[in-house]
Amino acid sequence: MDKLYYICVLFHRIVEGDLSPLFYFAYMEFKDNIQKLLAEALSLQPDLFLIDLHIDDQSRVQVVLDGDNGVSLEQCIKVSRHIEHQLDREAHDFSLEVSSAGATHPLQMVRQYKKNIGRKLAVYTTDNDNFKATLTQVDDEQITLEWKAREPKPIGKGKHTVVKQLQVPYNQIEKATVQIQFK
Repeated sequence: MDKLYYICVLFHRIVEGDLSPLFYFAYMEFKDNIQKLLAEALSLQPDLFLIDLHIDDQSRVQVVLDGDNGVSLEQCIKVSRHIEHQLDREAHDFSLEVSSAGATHPLQMVRQYKKNIGRKLAVYTTDNDNFKATLTQVDDEQITLEWKAREPKPIGKGKHTVVKQLQVPYNQIEKATVQIQFK
């Protein structure tokens, strides 16, 4: 879908006369080259993984990374330099931004959930439910959340604390973010 969208936008701009047909081919070659260089850079740092890559028709490249142990500034610089030093700015002018997903960026991949086991998440489901709970388990199909709740006692008056658990399949997660806790 992403490629088709760009083809349609670029075709429209070519028809309108603001772009040369050669631009499209140069753009696609540039995009393929960026993807190849990014894959190489990430293979040199296997604890990092790609969250998002966006290249617009003005050659602005935005790379968002995450890592099994977080992402340091030095790691972002290494990835940026690996890409930038192998491209010729005389042949293709571009801007490059490499950043980490950040603490408030929504979780998108199983690998991100795995690295956050034991942390509190805010999870919004496709059923319009929301939970603030601790992530206790992750597998390829779903996550398991756990939290404490006060409920009426089964016998007698008053309330008692119970531990609740819920499995949420990934396809039912609308958005999940790590909750930053200050102690």
